[in-house]
Amino acid sequence: MRIENSFIPVDGVGERTERRLWEGGVTEWDAFDPGVDVSGVGPTTADRIETFIVEAKTHLDDDNAAYFDRTFPSNERWRLYENFRSETCFFDIETTGLDEHRNEVTTVSFHQDGETRTLVQGEDLTAEAVAEQFAEAELLATFNGARFDVPFLETSLGIDVDTPHLDLMYPAKRLGLSGGLKPIEQELGIDRDRPDISGRDAVRLWREYERGDEDSLETLISYNREDTVNLRALADTVCGALHEDVFEPVVTH
Repeated sequence: MRIENSFIPVDGVGERTERRLWEGGVTEWDAFDPGVDVSGVGPTTADRIETFIVEAKTHLDDDNAAYFDRTFPSNERWRLYENFRSETCFFDIETTGLDEHRNEVTTVSFHQDGETRTLVQGEDLTAEAVAEQFAEAELLATFNGARFDVPFLETSLGIDVDTPHLDLMYPAKRLGLSGGLKPIEQELGIDRDRPDISGRDAVRLWREYERGDEDSLETLISYNREDTVNLRALADTVCGALHEDVFEPVVTH
């Protein structure tokens, strides 16, 4: 599903009204005609829709994901993904514990447009390097990053992460997919090269590296990178399934 199929950011348009528009053949912005009678869409709402479309087209032409991040309801941000897929930065962090005020970030991996990069504490993991990576993205994607990865980075590195953010844990829940990232991957058939490594192992691997075991760092980096790359597969699957669940049945009918 694409942004152009959406009318829900408009004041006065909720899920039911948007569905009525779709059922009436108004499945994208260019199909909207303020003179066409659609149940629940009066003259005032029609004017708002028309104004929104004109403004939204400008922002979409400018690849301004921030505009849509502000205007879409938080539970509908998954609709941004299809438009900004190649400009989405998937990222994941590893840490020495769960408390951002007491523990440290050890590695951060980023995956965008087929390229994967990992920053390591004590080598190249700096506030500037993370900010530079995020600056190249229109959209960030994580799993549970709103509660963990983002606040951890902000506290540990003293940065503000203000790039639009899609936390895939929430759209996954809409599909009945709950639990951690690995159980969801298994349910969806997303494979891992290192299925036996956990977050607790990531802490152990870092401690071993601090004691001089370079192989442990390589294993940790591999694990962190796989988490990040798999987020792309998860986003493709989850957003595709929501499209089929929310939009496709109405259009087909």
